[in-house]
Amino acid sequence: MSASRVPALLRDHEEELLGNWTREQARTLATQQGRLSETELRGQSKEFLGLLRRASQDGNLEDVRGSGWQEVMDALASLSRSRARQGFTPTQTASFIFSLKRPLFELLGKELGKDSVALAEETWTVTQLLDQLGLHTADVFLKSREETISRQQAEMLELSTPVVKLWDGVLALPMIGTLDSARTQIVMESLLQRIVETGAEVAIIDITGVPTVDTLVAQHLLKTVTAARLMGAECIISGIRPQIAQTIVHLGVDLGDVVTKATLADAFAVALQRRGLSVAASRPRP
Repeated sequence: MSASRVPALLRDHEEELLGNWTREQARTLATQQGRLSETELRGQSKEFLGLLRRASQDGNLEDVRGSGWQEVMDALASLSRSRARQGFTPTQTASFIFSLKRPLFELLGKELGKDSVALAEETWTVTQLLDQLGLHTADVFLKSREETISRQQAEMLELSTPVVKLWDGVLALPMIGTLDSARTQIVMESLLQRIVETGAEVAIIDITGVPTVDTLVAQHLLKTVTAARLMGAECIISGIRPQIAQTIVHLGVDLGDVVTKATLADAFAVALQRRGLSVAASRPRP
């Protein structure tokens, strides 16, 4: 669309367009006051209009994936990620682009009002252009939110599987919640890393906080035990409640020669024995 009037409109009416567009955005983002100041909003809009003007002069208005639009696309990606961190919704973020339609359409109407054919063609060109840019903005926003959620979930998993040093050569891994494949991987990595760091010979895996144990959970536990053994540490599983014991028997799960105990205290006592230690009262009870 080399004959499009859009580049000329952006060049000759930038201040008017900027003012109208900023007011349009302010109405759209009325519920987000405090997260984005009017100065920030105007600054972002002015910068984007400059990029849009240069891209429309050099690039194809019908295809924003070309090299001439790279700066525009990068700027929108940066804005989308920023607004995702600020707590904006996908709709509010995409409105940065879609709110530009009305001011541009009004300018086109003033310029081409007497030429209905040209006005229709330019309106379609602007609509296609802004729709492509708006969809790109929404796509980047959603990907950024997904990455943030995935990172937070990973961080929460790491925090929910702390490896505690109970004694020299004795580690404990208290587990709370459901044990799935993703969490098992994190558990194994955390436990193996601590075994290497401390040179521990015994690791207690406490499942008191695991609500249910099925075949899959038992398999995950055995994988963790096997990995620890390969690193030279013996494992003890504590927190085997009556219901869990019955479930394991009913499922026919073979824990092999893994030592199991009802409580963490019992498991700790066994771990001390493995280390040639024992716990005794400092004075006889009266």
